Amino acid sequence: MSISINDLTNEIVSAVRDYTEDVTAAIEKEVNRTANAFLRDTRAAAPVDSGRYKSGFKITRENFSGTIRRTLWNQKEPYLGHLLEYGHAKVGGGRVAGKPHIRPAYVKNVDGLPDRIKTIIRNGG
Repeated sequence: MSISINDLTNEIVSAVRDYTEDVTAAIEKEVNRTANAFLRDTRAAAPVDSGRYKSGFKITRENFSGTIRRTLWNQKEPYLGHLLEYGHAKVGGGRVAGKPHIRPAYVKNVDGLPDRIKTIIRNGG
């Protein structure tokens, strides 16, 4: 039995393409799962005054040039995040204590993402 070099090349290219598509789909699924968990935990831990800040968290999805990116941001009150997370000075003097809600959710959900992606790559999707 013999196989031409062109047929061998085509089979290798096809196998690599299938592997790449499987891995890309699995990574995108894991990134989406992680982003949604991060959003859920951030909303759950966010301080509530009127509820506008808490409900304003959104995920922006960007896929371009092989990059899968999800950005969590607050659409309704974007200027409050760092003030509530770290605290701020009051007008009459003194300070308001911070209420950490973004960083703990990040540590819980996103810190392990690189290891999960490595596992996906090792397993082939």
